[in-house]
Amino acid sequence: MILTLTLNSGIDRVLLIQEFTPGLPMVAKKEVVSIGGKGLDASVVLRHLGVETVGQVFVAGENGHLLIRLLERYGITPEPVWVEGETRMIYVLAESRTGRVSHVKVGELLIRPEHADQFLRAYQRKLEESDWVICAGSIPPSLPACFCGELARMAGEAGKPFLIDGSREIIHHTLAYRPAIVKVNVEEFGWTFDSPARTLAELRLAGQQVFRQYGISNLVITCGREGVLAFTEQGVFQAAAPPQEVVNAAGAGDAVSAALAWRLSQRDDWPTALRWAAATAAAVVRTEGTADCRWDDVQSLLPQVTVRAGAILRGGLDAAPIQVLL
Repeated sequence: MILTLTLNSGIDRVLLIQEFTPGLPMVAKKEVVSIGGKGLDASVVLRHLGVETVGQVFVAGENGHLLIRLLERYGITPEPVWVEGETRMIYVLAESRTGRVSHVKVGELLIRPEHADQFLRAYQRKLEESDWVICAGSIPPSLPACFCGELARMAGEAGKPFLIDGSREIIHHTLAYRPAIVKVNVEEFGWTFDSPARTLAELRLAGQQVFRQYGISNLVITCGREGVLAFTEQGVFQAAAPPQEVVNAAGAGDAVSAALAWRLSQRDDWPTALRWAAATAAAVVRTEGTADCRWDDVQSLLPQVTVRAGAILRGGLDAAPIQVLL
């Protein structure tokens, strides 16, 4: 069982449009209601992959009740902690012409110290039956960022691999507890480590430096159409699926987290796990709902994924640099 932690819950209302044009009327091709919050989106992917998952989450208000019903519909076991305020409603603008995804968020959770304590007690119980923990997404303003560090510490003491997917202080508060995977996208990498990169070659060098400087066990950076770049205990790898016609890219990064936790729990090596991650992320962008994917798509994409390895050599990678704008 893979346990996901979502500290800032949400419901996605996905509006499928051709292209966002400010100041002009736009007509949505369709509206799709999906589960929001990065940790829960990883749970959505896991269920599509046939993996048992529990979604531990702060929820509130009418939106919270709707979210629980959506989780149950997917077969995700909910572990809710009810708080004050309201679970966010997230309006997702998915552009078919450009592949861009924009988010407009309404609502805020109000988490008191007693709510945080209740979450930690439930987490301690669930850790015992979990094979991996995925903690992903933002945190509400009422919850301190050091809460993520406490979650990482508890997982470490229980001997459970912990994947953190976030940015800035969320990541930094967990690094002292040696999470099994630190996962970020390109923008989050730049914000978190003050190391922006304009090309994939620059990102490889910057990632190598951060990987060494912070003593990170495994650093995974999602790079959009360029796939996944991973600095791991087994080497440095880039995994990429062929370009897809993008319907809705929301949740593709969460698919990487889900697939890595699943395949590493099955004792796959890193190249194999990354192949699954890239294939699953590519399958997600083909669907209308956030983090939805089809098993048949994952299976058909798997043999099409390219995994390139590069040995650490003279401060760089022993692989041809790919000069592309991210």
